[in-house]
Amino acid sequence: MCRSIKTLREPYVPVVTEEDVRAAALQYVRKISGFRAPAAHNAEAFHAAVDAVVAATATLLDQLVVRGRSTPGRG
Repeated sequence: MCRSIKTLREPYVPVVTEEDVRAAALQYVRKISGFRAPAAHNAEAFHAAVDAVVAATATLLDQLVVRGRSTPGRG
């Protein structure tokens, strides 16, 4: 896995921004696809994948329960 993707859940980070999530998603899609920036004919699929990873990441972070917290969710 790409080592530049940082952990986005508590207690590692107190607040996760949309920018943090999008940056991690972009790194993931770049790693999986092998493209830093896709060619025009692959751009739609590439950006759709980034959006899907953003959504999945947001769902995951919203549903995780960190021990010692009474409610799940980001920040």
